[in-house]
Amino acid sequence: MQLRTRHDPAAAHVAVAALAERHLGDVFRYVLYLTGDRATADDLTAQTFETALRAWGRYDARRGSERTWLCQIARSATLDHLRSEQRRRRREDVYAADAGEIAAEPRFADGYSPELEVALRALTAGEREVVALRLLLDLDAASTARVLGISRTACSMRLGRALRKLEEGIGAHALA
Repeated sequence: MQLRTRHDPAAAHVAVAALAERHLGDVFRYVLYLTGDRATADDLTAQTFETALRAWGRYDARRGSERTWLCQIARSATLDHLRSEQRRRRREDVYAADAGEIAAEPRFADGYSPELEVALRALTAGEREVVALRLLLDLDAASTARVLGISRTACSMRLGRALRKLEEGIGAHALA
């Protein structure tokens, strides 16, 4: 697809519908991995394609693939959502502490083996994200670095560190 200089709503709808056919599953899996919640992933995936429709005139294939562009949009939407949720949880925790209640902590990585779940929780958010992009979505190093807004070298280092931590975490459980 080419850079659009004028916004044609009909053409944008057709183009984004085609994008959704090709990449909806990838975007959903990426957001699900980041959030750990299917309902939230559904909402954020829809928001991603809505944003893509509004921004279609600014898509430039020379700067990255459609999938990379969609992952950038999805990442931004997810980070905004997670920040908002973090603020909401802090407010709820303050209220719960005042009321003498304990807030329940959400589970991350439901559906994985218990060992992998524990190992994934031990990763930083950035490490989990690079694992999701490189291994779950199979993005190449350049695309992953572009989505994360970091250099290819930093991306490779982050992935290597995450994989070592996962290996050590799973290995520690196997020995126990």
